[in-house]
Amino acid sequence: MFMNDLVKKRILVTGANGMLGQRAIHFYKKNNNLIVLGTSVEEEPVFSGIDYVSCDMAIRDKIKKVVSDFCPDFIINTAAFTNVDLSEKERETAWKINVKGVEYLAEAARAIDAHIIHISSDYIFDGTSGPYSESDKPNPIGYYGRTKLASENALKISGAIYTILRTNVLYGIADSRPDFVRWVVKSVRDGKQINIVTDQINNPTFIDDLVQAINKVIEFRRKGIYHIGGQEFLSRFEFCEIIAEIFDLNKDLIKPILTEQLNQQAKRPLKSGLLTLKSETELGYKAHTIGEALAVMQRELNL
Repeated sequence: MFMNDLVKKRILVTGANGMLGQRAIHFYKKNNNLIVLGTSVEEEPVFSGIDYVSCDMAIRDKIKKVVSDFCPDFIINTAAFTNVDLSEKERETAWKINVKGVEYLAEAARAIDAHIIHISSDYIFDGTSGPYSESDKPNPIGYYGRTKLASENALKISGAIYTILRTNVLYGIADSRPDFVRWVVKSVRDGKQINIVTDQINNPTFIDDLVQAINKVIEFRRKGIYHIGGQEFLSRFEFCEIIAEIFDLNKDLIKPILTEQLNQQAKRPLKSGLLTLKSETELGYKAHTIGEALAVMQRELNL
């Protein structure tokens, strides 16, 4: 394993202030055999103990300078414009960050033979016949999904060393903003009624499991495309019911509805989710159950 190499490996985490970026930083900062740099568009980091540089990935010269100055062995790209509805309205911004930013990153990585680990999404699929394997044909139904598919294609033709990890419905521990779980817990504890869809099927992904998968890619130097998700395939409403059970919430405040009733700007893939057999076989990936993951959150966050 590279962790025991004499020369310290260098890891650059883009989007380091985001949920996944934070957990990757948290995971790697404890390893003395690594040199880690975080970068994000914000002026200041939301974490401590790791070097940080502010950088807008959509500005070619800036991200190329960060990469060439640090000279990483691996780049974990967690930066993205992830607001699905806003992507329909602010298409230029979504494209700049999700596609052009990846192109610039790949260009810089290729020059120094850095390995990019890029995070993609189940939104590249149309959600008519999930769960999906790595060999299923993409067919995005919204602009966000189109940008994520375009980012994958940009990597494929870039000449850079890359691994694409597709994931779905991330939840877990981070400081920057509440995830789905904490939103549910806070809303219901505050006595608010929440409307949760019964017709969107996924296998929610615990962020710490995704970080472990990233680490396995680095450890085994795997290339190509891998799907990362949880063990259970269930509706968002069923997910909420488990959350309510674990955190002893009033289930009467959680109301089942259909996606069409939300009148959202962007279409959502409904019957989705990601099959993880390839990751389990080639990466040794093993996901927590939702119950196990929520117990970890409960302990660490004192929820």
